[in-house]
Amino acid sequence: MQVNKIQPKTFNEKIFQMKGISKKTVEEHLKLYQGYVNKYNEIQEKLAALTDDDFSKANQVYSHIRELKTELSFAWGGVVNHEIYFGHLGGEGGQPTGELLKQIEKDFGSFEAYKKDLKATGIAARGWVWTAWNEKEGRLFNYLGDAQNTFPVWYAKPILALDTYEHAYFIDYGVNRASYIDAFFENLDWKTIKENFENAIRKCTCGQEESCDEC
Repeated sequence: MQVNKIQPKTFNEKIFQMKGISKKTVEEHLKLYQGYVNKYNEIQEKLAALTDDDFSKANQVYSHIRELKTELSFAWGGVVNHEIYFGHLGGEGGQPTGELLKQIEKDFGSFEAYKKDLKATGIAARGWVWTAWNEKEGRLFNYLGDAQNTFPVWYAKPILALDTYEHAYFIDYGVNRASYIDAFFENLDWKTIKENFENAIRKCTCGQEESCDEC
């Protein structure tokens, strides 16, 4: 495996000045994000160093390569999920406009119904909630994951991510996750989420039905 080391992203300074989500929470949270970046790089190096003996001992019950492949997906999920999450925080909340709002109203009935669904999904989740574009069905939906790398949904392109691990809110709210989710909504930057949506629905100019890396 080729090693492709990544660097942590720098996010908008407004995430340190949010309503209901403290600077302390964000600072501690970003340390965890940095940890995922570090571990992703470290695991890549260990995969690149696998020996013929490691490959010959591959086993689904336990093996070195199984452990590394599993933890790579966990670390990568931690990187991507947090980059979506912090990427659309620091905004003024409210609601989206334009085509994104129209799509939400089409798929959920109303924006309030969408928020109700997302909040309830957030209460039910053990780790993450995403609003994603299902490119196969051509609709938005909310789904959950209990860890960084659980319950992937094929053809789903996340445009919004809600971290529901306790570290995202415990300093500010204790066990009151519902109030944290309310604060999350109040700090969303819908312009960024709209851009995520537009990127998700963009079709290739090369004539393919689905997007590709070249277009």
